[in-house]
Amino acid sequence: MPSVRKLHLNTFLMGVGHHEAAWRHPLTEPSRLTDVRHYQELARIAERGRLDSVFLADGLALKGEVRHNALGGLEPLTLLAALAAVTERIGLIATVSTTYNEPFHVARKFASLDHISGGRAGWNIVTSAGEAEAHNFGIERPAHRDRYRRADEFLEVVTKLWDSWEDDAVIGDRRAGVYADTAKIHPIEHAGAHFAVHGPLNTSRPPQGHPLLVQAGSSEDGTEFAARHAEAVFTAQQTLEEARRFYADIKGRLARYGRFPEELLVLPGISPIIGSTECEALRLEKELEDLIVPAYGLAQLSQMTGIRLTEDQLDDPLPDIPVETEGAQSRRRLVIELARRERLTVRQLLTRLAGGRGHRVVAGTPEQIADQLQEWFEGGGADGFNVMPPLLPSGLADFVDHVVPELQIRGLFRIDYEGRTLRDNYGLARPASRYAASGSPRSGERDGGPLDLAGAA
Repeated sequence: MPSVRKLHLNTFLMGVGHHEAAWRHPLTEPSRLTDVRHYQELARIAERGRLDSVFLADGLALKGEVRHNALGGLEPLTLLAALAAVTERIGLIATVSTTYNEPFHVARKFASLDHISGGRAGWNIVTSAGEAEAHNFGIERPAHRDRYRRADEFLEVVTKLWDSWEDDAVIGDRRAGVYADTAKIHPIEHAGAHFAVHGPLNTSRPPQGHPLLVQAGSSEDGTEFAARHAEAVFTAQQTLEEARRFYADIKGRLARYGRFPEELLVLPGISPIIGSTECEALRLEKELEDLIVPAYGLAQLSQMTGIRLTEDQLDDPLPDIPVETEGAQSRRRLVIELARRERLTVRQLLTRLAGGRGHRVVAGTPEQIADQLQEWFEGGGADGFNVMPPLLPSGLADFVDHVVPELQIRGLFRIDYEGRTLRDNYGLARPASRYAASGSPRSGERDGGPLDLAGAA
């Protein structure tokens, strides 16, 4: 008898909350922005709710107007190692750019996190759209398509490195004095347009084989990249109709890469504002709106749209803006279409974006929030959700303690974890090493001699 389909829930941990005015609300403590205990508390709350994973975004520049918002958090991989130490089952997903890193570093860091956590690591693959990031590395921002071409090869190199140790390469035979079978450790000898990497990796194969691969773009290039490689997609849609279109589109692309629909999970973002009554939820939403600083939102919207907006334009419609850009295409398109579809003034648009930066914001009781999630899940718009609490930790605790039980009562969400790894809980297969599976020549026999591992220690 086939198992009943269950939704998947990731929570996106962002400082003291996703609402841009969260730091001003009395339920938050902005001084905890760089306090590891704050994030450990959040991870434990999420694990208490049996959520699949926690996710940390990242950028390589100070994005936004720090004068008006609590910005400047911690580096994700470092932080997730600390979260691994206080949790047991929840997945740990970090954003790392393919544009301003090298494959060997990234492969080693994620392999290390996967070992530290016992198989709970995931990589959110981004190509870094911002000009400020490029300027921090002394270059001009690469073109959108060029960033994705580099990302394709980058991922190829990283997965080869993860595969370079077969699963049973470590023998640990103390009596014979043999720690590893070097015939099962493979140089990758990659030579491509962007990278030349000999390998092998100097860390043994990750417990999951490959840490979970996540992608978070909805542009044409991003969607095609996800269809080729990703196992989960964090996406943003405002309406169920839009979500259905994206869901059908990306699932429909999988077959040409020899993949099945269940091999890619689509998780739209949602920022739930929860109250014991609808009036209480709407009151909290209004409290947050009243704390918005327009100058901050204008700076964010100006960066997103590529045109400078001023306070003199707050009560005007959004000016005509071309959708195409070398920056973040999908989010820019979403914002422009939202403003046009609902005929919003700039001020109204700022209010709509303040809670989720283009992700859907829903205010209501736990039952009403669950209704929304169920409608999208059963209506062909999602395999689960990327939960973005407006306030942290209170918003996450409210979701875990009140919305999750409602979903469990409806049979939509797990009662307990399915396994010990992130792949187990997402229901995704563990990939075999390409070298073991392909029957490639044993590395120790290359050129008639043993594998040279000099300098690997």
